[in-house]
Amino acid sequence: MALLVGLTGGIASGKSTAGKIFRELGVHMVDADQVSRDLVAPYMPVLREIVEDFGPSILGKNGELDRAALGDLIFADPAKRITLERIIHPRIAEEIDRRVEDRRRTFPEGIIMVDAALTIEVGNHDRYEYLVVVTTDEETQLQRLTEREGLENSEARRRIEAQMPMARKVAFADFVIDNGGTAEELRAEVEQVFRELERLRLARHDAQA
Repeated sequence: MALLVGLTGGIASGKSTAGKIFRELGVHMVDADQVSRDLVAPYMPVLREIVEDFGPSILGKNGELDRAALGDLIFADPAKRITLERIIHPRIAEEIDRRVEDRRRTFPEGIIMVDAALTIEVGNHDRYEYLVVVTTDEETQLQRLTEREGLENSEARRRIEAQMPMARKVAFADFVIDNGGTAEELRAEVEQVFRELERLRLARHDAQA
């Protein structure tokens, strides 16, 4: 049976970059952010429901979701964030489960990893055999958000503070990847975790043989 692993981290922690490296190493990835994008594509039922609650101002000129505009709304108002989570999280969970089962059938002896930012917050961490948390310090998060997203420092800090503190996420981790250094150091840490996951997968396979 495939090894099922969760991958999570805080905003601007480098989780997605770590996920790309895991994919290069042969891990079969299910990306919750991609699932979300697929579910809110133009004319999808989930997008229509979001527009009913948030209004047409969150749509781009071609009818697509303006994720930046929606992000501004939910980070400014916790009640709106709860409304969005109520709409989309159950659908995301269902689609992730479907894609995980598809990969289990296709890669029954591989490592399947679900990349999801809110794994712990929505209580899904117990669904995985192992949980990998990508972390970095707050100043690095701020720098990445202001430089990459073009946010003002105050807005970047507000978005960080709206999420679960990184230290609390780390407390749930089986493996921690510190992305406070260089790209080369991140790759080395990901490769080390991958080798350990491969060892665990092979050990279980041998025990079941």
